[in-house]
Amino acid sequence: MGTAITPQLVDIVDTVTAVRSYSSGMTRTLRTCQVERWGLRMECPTPEDPFSDAEVTWLLPHLNLRLTQSKPRSRHAKGGPSVLTAVRVLRDGRTWRTTDLLLGLAAPGGTTARIVRSEEFAAAVAGRVLRVGDADLALCTVHQTLEELSRFRHDLSSWLAYKHVFEVWPPF
Repeated sequence: MGTAITPQLVDIVDTVTAVRSYSSGMTRTLRTCQVERWGLRMECPTPEDPFSDAEVTWLLPHLNLRLTQSKPRSRHAKGGPSVLTAVRVLRDGRTWRTTDLLLGLAAPGGTTARIVRSEEFAAAVAGRVLRVGDADLALCTVHQTLEELSRFRHDLSSWLAYKHVFEVWPPF
């Protein structure tokens, strides 16, 4: 059985109304939507998820990355890994348009980061859902990030500080 080809996922965030629109047509009002010198900080409620209360996302356009962490519903639950996803970000005034490049890293913290979504990425490249330039951008971004993270012993906070993002990750 082959991997299903996923159409490109495009999110649009309006920073004035704090609304995130998904390519599926669904929209969500954000709890947090703040433009930072390094990118965009968001927190989006996840009412459909029984284990997660919200998804915290940072867009880092100068790195072609989206950093995501699920915020557990229970204060006693351990959160899942942070996920760094290769993205293309276009900013036009109050809107931020993010195209998911279907390749990323799961960084559990305290252990080695690993490449994720490689089958979906390969199917999208083979099916010409991803353009050659986007595929190259995704591969270069993910491999460079993995190499840099390994130099910091897979510590996201140290790596972010190296990239001049001095806020605490995860932010809860």
